[in-house]
Amino acid sequence: MTPKHPIDSLTILTDLVLPSETNPLNNLFGGELLARMDRAASIAARRHSRRITVTASVNHVAFNRSIPLGSVVTVEAKVSRAFKTSMEIFIDVWIEDRESGTRSKANEAIYTFVAVDETGNPVAVPELIPQTEEEKSRFDAALRRRQLSLVLAGKMNPHEATELKALFM
Repeated sequence: MTPKHPIDSLTILTDLVLPSETNPLNNLFGGELLARMDRAASIAARRHSRRITVTASVNHVAFNRSIPLGSVVTVEAKVSRAFKTSMEIFIDVWIEDRESGTRSKANEAIYTFVAVDETGNPVAVPELIPQTEEEKSRFDAALRRRQLSLVLAGKMNPHEATELKALFM
């Protein structure tokens, strides 16, 4: 398989926040934002793997800023690291100021997707080669997050989590 770069999976979804998508405070429902992020992450995972992909986990979501009614919301997703059959997808959520057009980061999330064949069995995905400093940082951090997840799930011995151990030594 030919290795790919994070930019190859970049997915950008831009939309308005409509009245039916808001809570009583006229802010975007968290569940609506999660759905938008899941769709963008799914497309990014498929672009990287060129396979059917399924959401394996939502590893992290930070609702740092509310997103008001009428806002232009942009969800940007791209693969931050590829493992054997799974891919970590990092998602940035931006809102655009109505008057100035200035974009500011509102939220972020990290999802894990698995590539599968037509019968639902996991299949190998291409290697990911980061290029920018941000991509390299996210790539390195993805391995630590994966090791932590595996240790907490009892699927990895803590002594084997070399990247985690390096943080504390």
